[in-house]
Amino acid sequence: MLFASACLLGTGCVNQTVKSTSVPPIATAQEVVTDELLLDVGIAVFDPGLDEVPDDDEQPVYTEVRKAEARFMPNQLAQAMQQSGAWGAVRVVPDPERVSDLSVHGKIVHSDGERLELRITAVDSRGYEWLDKGYESHASKYAYKTTTRNSHDPFQAVYNTIANDILQAQQKLREQDRMNVRLVSELLFAQEFSPEAFDGYLAKNPSDVYLVMRLPADNDPMLERVRTIRERDHMYIDTMQAYYDNFGEEMLDPYDEWRRLSYEEVVAMQELRAESQRRMIVGAIAVAAGIAGAINSDSYGEAAASDVAILGGGYLFKSGLEKRNEAQIHVQALEEVGLSLESEITPQVIELEDQSVTLKGSVDDQYAQWRSLLAEIYATEIGSLEQPETIGAADTL
Repeated sequence: MLFASACLLGTGCVNQTVKSTSVPPIATAQEVVTDELLLDVGIAVFDPGLDEVPDDDEQPVYTEVRKAEARFMPNQLAQAMQQSGAWGAVRVVPDPERVSDLSVHGKIVHSDGERLELRITAVDSRGYEWLDKGYESHASKYAYKTTTRNSHDPFQAVYNTIANDILQAQQKLREQDRMNVRLVSELLFAQEFSPEAFDGYLAKNPSDVYLVMRLPADNDPMLERVRTIRERDHMYIDTMQAYYDNFGEEMLDPYDEWRRLSYEEVVAMQELRAESQRRMIVGAIAVAAGIAGAINSDSYGEAAASDVAILGGGYLFKSGLEKRNEAQIHVQALEEVGLSLESEITPQVIELEDQSVTLKGSVDDQYAQWRSLLAEIYATEIGSLEQPETIGAADTL
């Protein structure tokens, strides 16, 4: 059951628990807008949250699995957002600082197949915060049955809820707001490639929100080249999106199997720990009672009964320790599952050719090389063009 309301535009942090057995439908836009007003969304590869993992043997975290999840989960969210038909392009981006009309960032707080906890923020290019919210869901015992796994992700309710919350924030925008968001995105991109030429077009107010101070002419040659460069960047990101799609498809089967086994191991460990604790508590009480009885006993029969209580309590306490050792075996089995998945889902090297340039390394490395190449292309094309013309001052946002 959803027990917290959706984050309003510009509101503070809240948390929400999502019932995974009931997947909410994707909401659709209340009003139809023109293509020019549709906002593009960049969902950055999630923070795997490895820096804040507690050193706790009872909750092992597998580094490579978590890194793979950080690429898999944003793609699941992107697909959910696209279903609403309320956005322009929704892309997974390798660079969290890449300029988008709306930038979505996520952090994996916890993920073990039984429980998923995410922290999601969404900020538009102007600097307005749309969402800052925690989401948590526990998978049901039916989540990993074959029929359920074929229809949707075990935590699909989380992705749909996030998509709906972001859409709810979008519904509060006026048409002018949308135009301003897209304008600021274009100017920020232009400043990245030519900071001197486009200096002074944007300024920040005391709330750290961008204001448009002036505009270049629509027919300005530098702006035209920036738009061409930006279109090339979009095309490259679309190519990278195909990578994330393929990665998700290749990862799905082994990842679902890992989550299924992880779910079973987590549930088994919880049951074993509970049983171990019960046995140790009962055993400790029995031992204490037996000792007290032996001290205060007045007859041989009472002393014998106390001895039996001590022995019985000791057995229960020892049994509780054995149950803990059995739980540790499950932890080790879970680690083996994670290590086996690790080798199956590690991304492969991708090579892309553009103008006889081969981009090598990880996705992040390739994108960094691509941006460097774009800067070279822009510098070559811009040549000795004059500074862009301006057309008065724009209204502040």
